[in-house]
Amino acid sequence: MKSVEEQLALIKRGAEEVLVESELVEKLKRGQPLRIKAGFDPTAPDLHLGHTVLINKLRQFQELGHQVIFLIGDFTGMIGDPSGKSATRPPLTREQVLDNAETYKQQVFKILDPAKTEVAFNSTWMDKLTPADFIRLASQYTVARMLERDDFDKRYTSNQPIAIHEFLYPLVQGYDSVALQADVELGGTDQKFNLLMGRELQRSYGQEAQNIVTMPLLEGLDGVKKMSKSLGNYVGIQEAPGVMYSKLVSIPDTLMWRYFELLSFRSMEEIDQFRADVAGGANPRDIKIKLAEEIVARFHGEEAAANAHRAAGNRMKEGELPEDLPEVEVTSAEDLPIAAVLNRAGLVKNSAQARDLLSGGAVKVDGAVVERDFMFAIGATHVCQAGKKAFARVTLKAE
Repeated sequence: MKSVEEQLALIKRGAEEVLVESELVEKLKRGQPLRIKAGFDPTAPDLHLGHTVLINKLRQFQELGHQVIFLIGDFTGMIGDPSGKSATRPPLTREQVLDNAETYKQQVFKILDPAKTEVAFNSTWMDKLTPADFIRLASQYTVARMLERDDFDKRYTSNQPIAIHEFLYPLVQGYDSVALQADVELGGTDQKFNLLMGRELQRSYGQEAQNIVTMPLLEGLDGVKKMSKSLGNYVGIQEAPGVMYSKLVSIPDTLMWRYFELLSFRSMEEIDQFRADVAGGANPRDIKIKLAEEIVARFHGEEAAANAHRAAGNRMKEGELPEDLPEVEVTSAEDLPIAAVLNRAGLVKNSAQARDLLSGGAVKVDGAVVERDFMFAIGATHVCQAGKKAFARVTLKAE
């Protein structure tokens, strides 16, 4: 096992906050494997690179010799996590949750070592709690403390409804740490309230309080907004190799260092050397290619990574992309629907033609067919195709 200093350096890589760092150091000094917990509600079947930030950190803990617990919130998934929500989130059925959970397991083991991963479902202990147990759990926290949570406070002060079951979510997540006797819990910055709940409940149940490592929410391909499928600024981990490659090679130069820190498994020394190479005149695109190939290899294998650049070009149409692919800049004060982008970029005669092509499945963004609800984010660059012959690499810039 690495020294405490070496372990702490890797744990803190890319992390937003470590609470409480001095406590974590004392645990690491014991020289025993720690129980590292991260929970995932299977609310959607497909993961994108933003989801993998936490999973990558779990892998780093595995490499340090600690016990990783990948917790699938099949019970909490039926409540619906209210974190960051401005309205009550519709709960999923047990069948939906379990179907999504199966796809999660298939995807995460492209990153985690299955032999070193304990997969747990929180229904295992939550289904056994009696009504009296739930009342005891609910008695550990007050409504006033719950309303200290930013999203609850905003909804309360704006007269937006908050359902009683939403108050149960952070309590159940905290109780998961009690049931698993977690030493450390990972979560996004938007989960800090829930993570702290675990510390408090562990003390209430006579356990040593867990430490917390919060990870930042990964910016999407535009480099501004959180990666989100609904915003179209995402890289899905099940996307075709050529699609992944093309998206990653097209990210803004300034964003690639953030992606290297949070998504790459290269050492920081190697990444720092890349920075020095770029500062010395190296083409940033060559460095982004290294990142793209690493991530494609992780999810599709080395052979797919070696051929991804070819797939990125060929998938746009039969044959190769034009060598003189036009570079077009479009300006806007806000994100734009794809129809508006095609029109402003001159790839269609008018908005009506854009809508017709979209309805016919004849519009592609980075090689993938998109529909009318696709939003082009400010700061993003995508290769757009309208019909069989209209191509351009389009960048949407802020006015």
